[in-house]
Amino acid sequence: MSPLGVPNLEPKLEKRLLSDMQKVESLLRTHIEGDYPLVVETSRHLVQAGGKRLRPLLTLISAQFGDPNKFGIIEAAVVCELTHLATLYHDDVMDEAPLRRGVESANNRWGNSVAILTGDYLFAKASDLLADLGPEAVRLQAKTFERLVIGQINETQGNPTGTTMIDHYLKVVSDKTGSLIATSARFGAMLSGAEPRVVELLTQFGEKVGIAFQIADDLLDVQSDSTESGKTPGTDLKEGIPTLVTLYAMNSKDPADKDLVERLSKPIPESELSETITKLRNHKAVLEVKAYLRTIADEADALLAELPATPAKDALANLITALISRST
Repeated sequence: MSPLGVPNLEPKLEKRLLSDMQKVESLLRTHIEGDYPLVVETSRHLVQAGGKRLRPLLTLISAQFGDPNKFGIIEAAVVCELTHLATLYHDDVMDEAPLRRGVESANNRWGNSVAILTGDYLFAKASDLLADLGPEAVRLQAKTFERLVIGQINETQGNPTGTTMIDHYLKVVSDKTGSLIATSARFGAMLSGAEPRVVELLTQFGEKVGIAFQIADDLLDVQSDSTESGKTPGTDLKEGIPTLVTLYAMNSKDPADKDLVERLSKPIPESELSETITKLRNHKAVLEVKAYLRTIADEADALLAELPATPAKDALANLITALISRST
């Protein structure tokens, strides 16, 4: 497995991506420097905690379908990661999360006000980079930010009348997760000068990657061994956060599932967590969600089939395979 998290990368492409990711990391850190030590400290908090850097990586891979040396690609990759980080600060305040990426959350350490304002600061720094990328890039970011906000509002408000909880959840995932990952791919293709049809295909592919990423994460909450995956099983269950697995289970009409459905309708206390996880692992909902995840992956592969045959195309195929294998 490559350090980038994508298996079987063509050596020349891997070398290029590793070099460009170093540039992304460098700009990500230097761009948030400023004259206010506390703001620098709070904004660096999650940058230094690490993360998969999926969004900037997708920008860089998508840029291989045009001229990856063009100005703005590294900057756009950093914009995507800064935007993602900013949303994490805000999400943790809303969720009252004590931890993020294995470290104390900003809201837990400095309070909600500082955490919210740090997220706003990161959005501002992303906008500063965008200003040099042209009006099309600025408009793309604005539309993406609109979807991020709408997704968060819809998640907070709950599913409207006439919409199933599963359909509502998938729409929220598409807006909250899929939109920025789709934009990450679009930035790379667009700024590299890729053909318009390729730009559209990569954008659609990115949306599928985002949805697959979240569904795989949902499965990990039930199936993972924390020593292997890095995610502690039952995290979402304890906090009462709906996932596709729990929604499929709650949709069951089997009388034998009555107790499980009742449990899943609220946060699971620590004393019941292990038993609930065991029940979910043996429930048909897991197989149903895996089948749905496979469908999303097949749709992503179908989009890739229309792209020209290149090492970058193979890298994207391997990326979606790696996402699926996280949870199977």
